[in-house]
Formats: sequence, C-alpha cells, structure tokens
Amino acid sequence: MAEKNQVAPTYSTGLDKQINAFLPMVEKQLNDDGVMFDDYARYCVVSAMSEIVSMTHNAGIEPKDINGSNLNDILISVARLKLNANAVPRECYFQIRNVNTAPKGKPAKWEKQVEFNIEGDGYDAILARYGRDVKKVYPYWLVREGDTYIPPKHKGVEVTPPEWEESGEGKVIRVVYPIEYNDGHIEYHVSERSDVAKNLAAHISNNMQNETFGICEDRYKATDKQKQQIAEKKRQIMAKVKELGTVEDILACEELQPWISPSYSEFQSQESMIIRKMRNNITKKIPKDFGNAAIANTYSMVDDVVYREVQEEIEQNANQTEFQPVIGEKPAPPKMPDVKQEKEPVPAGERPLPDFMKQE
Repeated sequence: MAEKNQVAPTYSTGLDKQINAFLPMVEKQLNDDGVMFDDYARYCVVSAMSEIVSMTHNAGIEPKDINGSNLNDILISVARLKLNANAVPRECYFQIRNVNTAPKGKPAKWEKQVEFNIEGDGYDAILARYGRDVKKVYPYWLVREGDTYIPPKHKGVEVTPPEWEESGEGKVIRVVYPIEYNDGHIEYHVSERSDVAKNLAAHISNNMQNETFGICEDRYKATDKQKQQIAEKKRQIMAKVKELGTVEDILACEELQPWISPSYSEFQSQESMIIRKMRNNITKKIPKDFGNAAIANTYSMVDDVVYREVQEEIEQNANQTEFQPVIGEKPAPPKMPDVKQEKEPVPAGERPLPDFMKQE
C-alpha cells in the first residue's frame, strides 16, 4: 500500500535542462529590451531549442559543446522575431559551424557555434507581423511559362489588377504577392526569375569568402601579394558569373560548381530554391516597422549576409595588436606650440601715453 502512495521520480531530459537553463535568461533580456515575451515567443524558443538539441545529437555532440553565449543570443533572436522552427513549411533553420575565435597570428582556437537563418516562409511571417501598414498578405501566385499573365497597368494613381490564367505547364518564371494595406488598397508585388541571377552571384561570392584557390593555406595568413592574387581570382570568377547572366547558365557552369551549394545545384531542390529566392526578393524589400530597435537590429543581423560577413571579419581581426603598457614612466607633457614675439612686452607703467592724454 505504501508503494502505491509513493510519487514516481521525475526525470529531466536533456531538452528540459536546456530549456530551464535558457528560458529565464531569454525572458529577462526581452523584458530589458521592452519586448513582450508572450506565449508564442516562448513556444518559438522551445521549438528552436528542440531543433538545436536534435541537430547536435545527430552531429554526435552535446548542447554543452556549443558556446553558451552564442546559444543564448540565438534563442533571443528567435524570441524577438517570433519565428517557428516547427512550422510547416519552416520559418527558420539552424546549422553548426566551427568558428576560429583566436586573434590573427595566434594559434587557432576553434569552437562550435550555432548559426540562425530565416527560412523562406519566415519572411512571409515577418512581413505579415511587421510590414508597414500591411493588413493582409494574400497567397502568392506562381506564374509558369505556359500561363497567361497580364501585368498590372498604372494610370496615374489608379492601378488595374493583373490577370492570371493557370496552365500548370513549364517552370515558374514569376512570383506575384497581392498585399492589402490598412487603407484598403491592394498592391501586386512582382519578382522575376531572371532576378535570381543576382542572388546566385551573392551566393557564390559569399561561398568564396574563405577560398584561397591553392595560393596559400589560410587566407588569414596570406601575404599582401597572395591577398592580391586571391582577390584577382575572385574578380575573374565574378566576371564569369556576370558574363553568363542567366540563372540556368550560371547553374550549368562546371567552373562555378565548387561555390554553389547543393540546394541550388541538386535537381530535386533546385526549382524550390529558385522559387524561394523570388519570394524573398519581394517580401524582404517591402518596408517593415518593428516598433523596437532591438527587434530591428536582430532582423538586420540575421537577414543581411553582407552585415554578417563584415561582423565576422571584425571579430577575426579585432585586438590584433598587443598593447604593452609602460610601467614606471610618465608620459611627457604635450609641448605647446612655440609663440614667436618680436619684442618683449612693455610694463603698463612704462608705456608712453598717447598725445591726446598728455598735459600741456
């Protein structure tokens, strides 16, 4: 009988431990930023933590192997933007990176960090939540080669809506987002397949960031001459991308394959990736009003590839010169500039009086 009244022991899983460790810190940071940590933000953090724990397990490591400060920052970013890793389709995703945190010229010091990125539908969620004066984001149109499409026409401030007749044939050449604003009017935002060539160029450039082309072993240890050679090689490759011009020609070029990720190059994912980029080209350019500087800054850091590259470059090259303080010596006082005087000043009592002050 006594056994029946005993309370079963409670076991805490690895996920529970991580959630209990990070949730209070995330909540405190959001409160300090003036951002409400509501139930949905909490759910997004739990979903993100679940995804990260699963990802680390599949990689053969533990969450404790990840830099704790980095992991905390990632969860804060998820909470600020309210992006759901469990949504279908996903709104965000994570990946593990090995980051060298040692200063330049010092022995490498590698640590594992999590990188947080916005998935295609995440931009739709952000647009619906933070789009300036946006009331509703309607389902987007995927216009194919065989479809009949009549673009919108503008007459002054009046706009004739576009017309679309589906055929279901051919590859997607255009994405259209109908968006309703608070004043009731609807705008039709359009992105073309040809525009993805610019996304591909940025993708290739980003993937060449650490490339040395065999000129040296490590770009951080490259001499000035080697850096010039690497930069010239990158310029030649980017000139090739510009010369090819179209998405299909760039993806078909064997020379560029080493810097094109499988999501672009693999047959089964290529079309989905191109459509995602067309969608992003629309949703990212529509003005947002986050209403909070912390949320706006988080979006900029996660969304802007160039911003991330600059930040990584700063982190890699920061504190390169060791400061050696001189103890026991006082710095010489700064010298005042020399003031040349042609004559010594005459004391007031010896100065001659002007004629009008002299007594006759």
